[in-house]
Amino acid sequence: MQLSVIILNYNVRYFLEQCVLSVQKALQNIEAEIIVVDNASADDSCAMMRERFPEVMLIANQENLGFPKGNNIGVAQAKGEYVCILNPDTVVAEDTFEKVLAFAQKQTDSGIIGCKLIDGTGNFLPESKRGVPTPWVAFTKITSLYKFFPKTRLFNQYYAQHLDENQTGKVAILVGAFMVLKRELYLEVGGFDENCFMYSDDIDLSYLVLKTGKSNYYFNETTVIHYKGESTVKDGTYMKRFREAMQFFYRKHFKASFFFTVFMEIGTFAFALFKKKQTGAKKPMETEAYYLFSNDMELKEKIAKQLQKKLYWNKNINENALFSQSDLKGKQIEVLLDNNSFSFREIIAFLERNKAAKFRYRIIPEGSVFWIGSDSSNDRGEVVKIK
Repeated sequence: MQLSVIILNYNVRYFLEQCVLSVQKALQNIEAEIIVVDNASADDSCAMMRERFPEVMLIANQENLGFPKGNNIGVAQAKGEYVCILNPDTVVAEDTFEKVLAFAQKQTDSGIIGCKLIDGTGNFLPESKRGVPTPWVAFTKITSLYKFFPKTRLFNQYYAQHLDENQTGKVAILVGAFMVLKRELYLEVGGFDENCFMYSDDIDLSYLVLKTGKSNYYFNETTVIHYKGESTVKDGTYMKRFREAMQFFYRKHFKASFFFTVFMEIGTFAFALFKKKQTGAKKPMETEAYYLFSNDMELKEKIAKQLQKKLYWNKNINENALFSQSDLKGKQIEVLLDNNSFSFREIIAFLERNKAAKFRYRIIPEGSVFWIGSDSSNDRGEVVKIK
């Protein structure tokens, strides 16, 4: 078997359904398996998996074992030459795995392969590629110095800004939302460190792979949606865990440092001030009209009846003329993309092309009765059932 895709789920039932659907479509030409590990979700994630995807291996843990242990359990059952660690709040394109595996097999020193990640609005996620978070590098991250000096090596290492988002190349650290590597290599380095509950696990695994002499690669020729807000809310707890994660990583791989603690305390204080300024920000605008991309007239009529708002309709997802329509300007538009009519690859490409349009984007997964999406890495996303 060529590939095992490991998806660790916790209380994101609808995102999981869309994710598994996209993975199934992407594995049609590959000898592969999907393993879903559920960390005692309180929603009906497991029931959904048994009903809609009975052929997928489901491991239902009785408690939340955390990201590292949950994934290690999945990999222990894997049979593929390669494993892919994949978040449930992701959407892969139909050719994602074919492209990534082809690239991995060409590299003589292949460690972990990551890819280009975008959020639910089509914007690039900089954590798709990162550098080793030494105390100084971590400090430039939490103080946002990397934003002010993106071309200066002293400040731009956290997000590996020496490499453009559309440029494939070697990087030190890859994000745990999408990681492809040989199962043998994963087991050789011991997998994810179960002493770390979250946030530094992918950094640690990436660094362990580097220590074997292998190289990690950021691969830009395929794009995956990572909604991100489903698993990461940027609040005080996040900063506390981020600081603890960096401390864990640094204690494990480097000598203890007084300067590290000082840097982190200063950075955390700066972050707290920034968040305080954001408090009281305007609430998101209410959707004023919808735009449906679909070939299904019956679906269009059903949604129009349900919403009872202005619904524009287009059968061609590659037609962008709608964004110049004068009657759309200044309005909060929600764009619905029907996966029954268009591939995930086409939908992902649409988001990338139109990321500057400032519209809300939602996907209707094939065979599902809901639309789903997220507008920010700080929120939990939205699921609307089609009645």
